[in-house]
Amino acid sequence: MTDDPIEHDAHPDTVAEPSASATADSPEKDAPVPVRRLSALLALAAVIFGLDLLTKILAVHYIDPGDPISVVGDTVTLTLVRNPGAAFSMATGMTWLLTLVAVAVVVGVVRIGRTLRSGWWALGLGLVLGGALGNLVDRIFRSPGPLQGHVVDFVSVGWWPVFNVADSAIVCGAILLVALTVFGIEPDGSRKTDSAGSRKEAHQ
Repeated sequence: MTDDPIEHDAHPDTVAEPSASATADSPEKDAPVPVRRLSALLALAAVIFGLDLLTKILAVHYIDPGDPISVVGDTVTLTLVRNPGAAFSMATGMTWLLTLVAVAVVVGVVRIGRTLRSGWWALGLGLVLGGALGNLVDRIFRSPGPLQGHVVDFVSVGWWPVFNVADSAIVCGAILLVALTVFGIEPDGSRKTDSAGSRKEAHQ
């Protein structure tokens, strides 16, 4: 018997449709991306939080509030300060409100992180989250009491107000997030363009 080539090409224009299983699997390829971004965000926040906590413990133990430690002459010193206000000693009379704001920031960052696709946004939010947690722990557990605890600051540079690791992380993260917004990079990884509402993927 001979093969009939006509039988094999009986429907040359027929295009095989993707199977239901293949169609169902395609969204799953993208599903792990937000999970990875959230994991990276939380990992960075944990590192910042741990570093902030460790340096504050060391500062309280080794630095005498009345005897700053010189690092670079009088320009850079380690000076122990109890700060009731926000970063860089701002809003010193609103400690309880700043505590509630910090809680709101932590909750908001975690919620955004659940659908995050941009690595740059994960970096910025991770810095903000780690810093917010670091100072929040001080406000809850340090004297004079819950929601009114004073934050431990110990780095003094020139005329700049005394700060800590958490303050630095918050400021750096906020600057990065503002820059991302200015350049049109969205948390979902897309990039805004100047055309009418069009967007293109920015694989961060």
